[in-house]
Amino acid sequence: MGTGVNDDDAGRVEDARGVTEHVELHRDGSVRARGPMVDGVLEGYWEWFRLDGTRMRSGWFEHGEQLGEWTTYDRAGIAHKTTVMKRPAKG
Repeated sequence: MGTGVNDDDAGRVEDARGVTEHVELHRDGSVRARGPMVDGVLEGYWEWFRLDGTRMRSGWFEHGEQLGEWTTYDRAGIAHKTTVMKRPAKG
């Protein structure tokens, strides 16, 4: 799944630890995705939304990699499917 996160400065607020709260918008101005970034890399809990504002997908990143439980929601915003993302094999 692509992140859809771009590198412009809109929607970013950085705290003293270097964590940036990123918000990406749909063309109509509604929230498309939101979550924290550290040094430009997705980190922590992220959510993606449909144009109507319902949550579409949510899950966790660690150093830019999807990790743990990821939930996909139906058009009513009800959890439809959960996928467990494992750490990539080192090698």
